[in-house]
Amino acid sequence: MKVLEVIVLAAGQGTRMQSQLAKVLHPLAGRPMLAHVLDTVRELEPDKVHVVVGSQGAAVRESLGDGVGVNWVNQEEQKGTGHAVQQALPHIADEAVVLIVYGDVPLITAKTLAACVAAAEQGGLGLVTADLPDPADLGRIVRLEGGAITGIVEYRDASPEQRAIHEINSGIMALHAVVLKTLLGAIRPHNAQGEYYLTDVIALAVQEDIPVVGLEAESAEEVTGVNDRIQLAVLERCFQRRLAERLMRGGVTIADPARIDIRGEVIAEPDCFIDINVVFEGRVTLSAGVSIGAGVVIKDAEIGAGVRIEPHTVIEGARIAPRCVVGPFARIRPGTELGEGVKVGNFVETKKAILGKGTKASHLAYLGDATLGEDCNVGAGTITCNYDGIDKHHTEIGNNVFVGTNSTLVAPLEIESDSFVAAGSTVTFRVGKGDLAVGRGKQRNIQGWVRPDKRKPGK
Repeated sequence: MKVLEVIVLAAGQGTRMQSQLAKVLHPLAGRPMLAHVLDTVRELEPDKVHVVVGSQGAAVRESLGDGVGVNWVNQEEQKGTGHAVQQALPHIADEAVVLIVYGDVPLITAKTLAACVAAAEQGGLGLVTADLPDPADLGRIVRLEGGAITGIVEYRDASPEQRAIHEINSGIMALHAVVLKTLLGAIRPHNAQGEYYLTDVIALAVQEDIPVVGLEAESAEEVTGVNDRIQLAVLERCFQRRLAERLMRGGVTIADPARIDIRGEVIAEPDCFIDINVVFEGRVTLSAGVSIGAGVVIKDAEIGAGVRIEPHTVIEGARIAPRCVVGPFARIRPGTELGEGVKVGNFVETKKAILGKGTKASHLAYLGDATLGEDCNVGAGTITCNYDGIDKHHTEIGNNVFVGTNSTLVAPLEIESDSFVAAGSTVTFRVGKGDLAVGRGKQRNIQGWVRPDKRKPGK
């Protein structure tokens, strides 16, 4: 039976990030980079995952939570990648194949990692490489004329000829645990930094006649690590492009794949349309034929078939039934449920509001802690006064109710079906079925009144 254990190196301080936040916790698509790496390695179904953390280990553990199912390993002193791996070795079974990955290389794919593990299972050392037009300060792969890998040289220790090499080391490798333990025990800090380089095991493996199998990643982004915020931004766009292409392959039209942000999970049926600068957070489901306008933000919501969301609308924690129209500039807050064919127009805000089939609040209204039946009409300027300074109260509105413009509904309140609220009313007690509620101050017209700016001095 094959045993696979994974070591994730996540102890780097990330000084170039210029941040108090641990580098591996910086978000990519709304989640820590380390979380993406852990998701990918879990696709291989490893027996154990060990995460090596450093001085900010407590913060890393707290951010990811105890439910991630990993063995946390502390690296008290920062003595290089080889030293970091050594800290995990006491927890590794001798019969295991060990895969070593990095918490700041978030776009590596399970396909590439599986190929690396397969090379190790055949008795070799699997090493993920990439050919880059501009390798910058990454470690270079050194090969013989026949192509056999003989070692890796770090950029700071490389000669000009070696720096001209374009094939780089990703640092990701796999080999049998016993071999790894033996080779790590032989490395020495003979380098400019006085550190124990994990890459030194490559040359040692060659000396021991252990085949080193170079596995070139399909794209440079797979092996790109994050050392500063510029690199993080580049990978963000790469990852967003991946997510956008996945949606488009499923039948979704995206106006511009470079201007969409998915910070969670989007499940979309065919024939949806997503305009520019749309942001998704949490878990969002889009049924067939949904149209989303520019600048919309949707978080943790279910959107029914044929819904049209107009530009610059914000939706959070809501369920929207088919054929609704929402926005522009609407705010749909948590607990909102919109029935089939509901219209919520510009500058309307809802919170814990249930609107029945065909109900309309077309503009400039606030509906909070309210239940409205079917085919109601809510005029502009209407608000439900749900908060008395201490507690929230509910407004219950029946079917086919007409609420006139600029009405104030003071909860707790019941307005029964087929009733009317006159424009400009403040309603404070129950309105019966079919009644007309008028809650206005009595109008007075004062004849001969003179505006203050037209009065004579002294008058």
